[in-house]
Amino acid sequence: MFDCHTHVFGPGHVGGAALEAVKRVWGEKYEMKALPEENYECVKKCVGAIVLAFDAPATGMIVPNEYVAEYTSKFLDKLFGFASVDPNKWNAPSLLEYAVKELGLKGLKLAPFYQNFYPDGKKHFPLYAKAAELNIPILWHQGTSFIPEGFLEASRPAALDPIAREFPHLKMIIAHMGHPWIGECISVVRKNTNMYMDLSALGTRSWQYYNAMVLAKEYGVLNKILFGSDYPFFTSEETKESLYQINHLVEGTNMPRILNSEIEAIVHRNTPELLGLVK
Repeated sequence: MFDCHTHVFGPGHVGGAALEAVKRVWGEKYEMKALPEENYECVKKCVGAIVLAFDAPATGMIVPNEYVAEYTSKFLDKLFGFASVDPNKWNAPSLLEYAVKELGLKGLKLAPFYQNFYPDGKKHFPLYAKAAELNIPILWHQGTSFIPEGFLEASRPAALDPIAREFPHLKMIIAHMGHPWIGECISVVRKNTNMYMDLSALGTRSWQYYNAMVLAKEYGVLNKILFGSDYPFFTSEETKESLYQINHLVEGTNMPRILNSEIEAIVHRNTPELLGLVK
């Protein structure tokens, strides 16, 4: 089991609009914290994991590339750190190049909802070109969240289609199957050879999760789903358990099933090879 979607949040990394929204949703006492040692405790039973930085000053979430690089450099055989660069910064491509060449990070995390940018805007294409040049994948949070200041209209999965057409060899992953636009996400992933989606953070919405998996099966793209947890919000083990329970709502009915062999294929997917993280 390889977890393609985990976070670390150190002291002071979450503030502003994000912290206000988190406390509104989960309570004033909720502390959005996931230290490296806590992250490792979650993923140590996995064969490996991706750990994400976050450069989203627009909504108050800043997990420095250096913080992720320091952690993942201790476990190079297991952990793959992904840089994050605010696309609104004039020097975003050079910041990404530094993160990859000097810090040793292996991919790029982007989140229009949190970073407040429109991904199909041509002014951001030099950043994608740099990712393609560096031969690294991009993991997108291309879906909803609960921060009022976030750009929801910039977060539709279809906004990535022009990027995929412009850079057909650039590997990209849409996190959370683009929820709530899961059908749209599946359509984008199906048509673009080097696009994938992860199932992180869907396990507690049982009906949505079941329908997402059935729709992916009907469209023939179960093979493009990657296993991910969205730690610290969910653990790798919790995510695996929810996947094995995907059919529980429809037991005793004639509703479609996800086969155990199809579940096993997702859990044991060779994600590092698919994304080019290992050569």
